[in-house]
Amino acid sequence: MTRATAVRAVLAVAVLLASVFITLTMSPRLGLDLQGGTRIVLQARDTATVEADRETTDRTLEVLRQRIDSLGVSEPTLTRSGEDRIIVELPDVQDPRQVAEVIGRTAQLTFHAVEGPGADQPEEKTPDTDPDSDRPTLPDEQGRSLALGEPRLSGAGVEDAKAAFDAQGGAGWTVSLEFRKGAGQDWKKLTGEAACHPAGDDRRRVAIVLDEKVISSPQVDPSVGCRAGLPSGATQITGSFSADEARDLALLIKGGALPVPVEIVEQRTVGPTLGAAAIDASAQAALIGAAATALFITVVYRLFGALAAVALGAYGVISYAALVALGVTLTLPGLAGFVLAIGMAVDANVLVFERAREECADRPTRSLRSALTTGFQKAWSAVADSNATTLIAAGLLFFLGSGPVKGFGVTLAIGVVASMFSALVIARALTEIAANSRFVSDYRGVNGIARPGAVRTWLVRKDPQLFRKSARWLVVSAALVVVAVAGIVVRGVDLGVEFTGGRLVEYSTSRPVDVETARDSIAAAGFGDAEVTTAGDGDLSVRTGKLDNDGEHALRAALAEEGGETTKVRDELIGPSLGDELRRNALIALGVAVAVQLAYLAVRFRWTFAVASVVAMVHDVILVVGAFAWLGRPVDGIFLAALLTVIGYSVNDSVVVFDRVRELWGANRRTPLDTIARRAVLQTVPRTVNTGMGALFILAALAVLGGDSLADFALALLIGIVVGTWSSVFTAVPGALALERSAKAPPPPAPGKGKGAPRGKARAARRDPLDNGARV
Repeated sequence: MTRATAVRAVLAVAVLLASVFITLTMSPRLGLDLQGGTRIVLQARDTATVEADRETTDRTLEVLRQRIDSLGVSEPTLTRSGEDRIIVELPDVQDPRQVAEVIGRTAQLTFHAVEGPGADQPEEKTPDTDPDSDRPTLPDEQGRSLALGEPRLSGAGVEDAKAAFDAQGGAGWTVSLEFRKGAGQDWKKLTGEAACHPAGDDRRRVAIVLDEKVISSPQVDPSVGCRAGLPSGATQITGSFSADEARDLALLIKGGALPVPVEIVEQRTVGPTLGAAAIDASAQAALIGAAATALFITVVYRLFGALAAVALGAYGVISYAALVALGVTLTLPGLAGFVLAIGMAVDANVLVFERAREECADRPTRSLRSALTTGFQKAWSAVADSNATTLIAAGLLFFLGSGPVKGFGVTLAIGVVASMFSALVIARALTEIAANSRFVSDYRGVNGIARPGAVRTWLVRKDPQLFRKSARWLVVSAALVVVAVAGIVVRGVDLGVEFTGGRLVEYSTSRPVDVETARDSIAAAGFGDAEVTTAGDGDLSVRTGKLDNDGEHALRAALAEEGGETTKVRDELIGPSLGDELRRNALIALGVAVAVQLAYLAVRFRWTFAVASVVAMVHDVILVVGAFAWLGRPVDGIFLAALLTVIGYSVNDSVVVFDRVRELWGANRRTPLDTIARRAVLQTVPRTVNTGMGALFILAALAVLGGDSLADFALALLIGIVVGTWSSVFTAVPGALALERSAKAPPPPAPGKGKGAPRGKARAARRDPLDNGARV
């Protein structure tokens, strides 16, 4: 065992032990879509006097925190997002009506002197003004108009507010107020001025206004003398309150007014059963897919494949431990990304093993250890470039995605780093130790890389002339794009509620209810524009435009009349402004993805290769969107995550092919480019197929076991991997050939020449690790 192998082995053992310790002692942090609960996004709005900036949003957040803490919600999370948004996460809250009402109210509490009756007007909730003056006019509790003076006190002067039941006075539920020192004097003065008017006069009343609505306008008790006023601790608000109304009012007053009003732009509720089912389904898919992937690479690469499967298991432990140790919130898309990364983690191993097979085929007498070392060295460029493109896609998901989609970007990035460690450290240490065994070296059918694979052998024997007429492949790709665009135009893209705004609620009923019956029941309840479809195992999905929480409760009650006990499984509410923003951000994300990948490829490769790769990438995006249009599947945020992953995968495949084209062309500068491209494709097809199979096993398991939550995600990636594999060979390569004919640029420099030649020569002169330098 060499020193480098020993270092890799020790490092692998240390990281694995630490990962196992973290896995056994720490629990993952689950997002609300996995543990169940409600997530509300609030948008702070400007007023005539206050701008909703970072400072006022932070103060608003603290007021909301006090209100939610007083509601008794366990472990709520409130964070500011951007300059003027607040994200509220409430675990285990399934009916957010009370919470939404409490946190959404501005709670601007003011106390006014009543200056007399106002002009006659119907009862309404918005203020008006007296035609003869600028005094505000509001209806009282009975609907009579009152002309009010200017605010004399605000809620900021209230030190404490308590709800209590007044059994002796018969007032029912009341709210007792205790003012701060200065405000108490103002309150005494206000009530003392009102006491100077005769009993029964409107001017003897004091109006208490909450959010421009008179909640109480009591007469000052006749026992209070003129200018004497009421002391601070003797103030009660009465108003025929119920117990809940009195407690909510006390909570709002004590918590204080919001510095700026807030609007609910997004609200998502997930039932605990849906999250648990998603976790179970993902775990089953991961186990089945990983087992199928391990079996496949063991059959293809035999002993070294089995060692790679061991490294794959280590990858799963390491990546999971990294997620837990970093405190990453694991969301449903993030869980899918973790499962998907297992299937993609074999990519680096496949690249190395295929290069090692080529080395053994070119020089059958060389040692197994030498071929393996050369395979790692020559595969490094393709491994680095392909993982870099996937990291770019993960970064775009994190910075341009929204909500749970960010979690997918984080888990994908962690998966890429962990997969490189497992392939370049763990798998390399295991295979190098095995290569030192005489038994493994002597019996070439055991190790799995000393003989070419069946696919490579068949391709070499047939030697198909793929690019003799390369333009025909571009015609086929163009025809596929036309079919996809026709689907987008004819069928249209079914944008999910996340991009259009509105509300989507999924219900589970105790008795089976067909769609027509459910639609009739909902229409009879006043929701004629609701779209009703089936979801999951007999569940019902209802999509409407604008629907508040009370409306949702009425809708659920209408379904319960036909279906018995009705449980809300999932609930998504997106405001129209946020829907427009998310739709715009999705288009920006796709545009940025194309531009960033083009820039990276232009730096790493010739511009012709970069443009051809990006054209193939756009081709893949159009085909995936077109397929979803023809199938009538929804396009939402999770689909966007899948689409950006397809972009990374498509570029990944093209990078591997063009990396080989660059290598072969530099070594054979006088050989026609179409011949070079044919050889490169035939040499890289085994890698493309073997890597794709690993991902397909995982995605097929997710599509079958994942339910509605993950089925569309898996379907989009399944389509994307198939068309990405096609386009990397039959769109990107013919496109590059066509561009090269018009560009007429010189071939790339041969290895060891041109820029960086000295370092290249030094590498070429580096001895075989098992060569002691002796010559005969």
